[in-house]
Amino acid sequence: MDHVDKQILFHLQSQARISMTELGKCVGLSQPAVTERVRRMEEKGIISEYRTIISPEKIGKHAAAYMLFHSRDCHAFLDFCRSSAEVVECNRISGEHNYLLKVITDSTRALEEFGNQCDKYGTYTILIVMSSPIDHKFLIPSLEEEN
Repeated sequence: MDHVDKQILFHLQSQARISMTELGKCVGLSQPAVTERVRRMEEKGIISEYRTIISPEKIGKHAAAYMLFHSRDCHAFLDFCRSSAEVVECNRISGEHNYLLKVITDSTRALEEFGNQCDKYGTYTILIVMSSPIDHKFLIPSLEEEN
């Protein structure tokens, strides 16, 4: 991956809907050249998907939490997580707990109800998110940050 590929990734991570023509202008390449580079990065798995970031609050999801979870039966617990709309991330971790979940619900009451559903799978600690001063950082820094 060269400097131009990093520039392409920088622009795509902040504006995934940018046209190939506009992206080419941003990085100093023609539309066919930039399209080919993007295609190659997709084929290599460097770019795995394009997503829309939705504001949870704007769709009525006002409670976010992280759950440290120690499961009794990992397979049953993972099946439960996959089928639960409240679970937006699930990470296998080391230490006393074996999973870290990110859960988003309508309210703290709904969060409590979700916790009650989890009781049969193991023990957990719920960490309620008060605010997110750093909600998301890009993996590819801007050119100014690199230098």
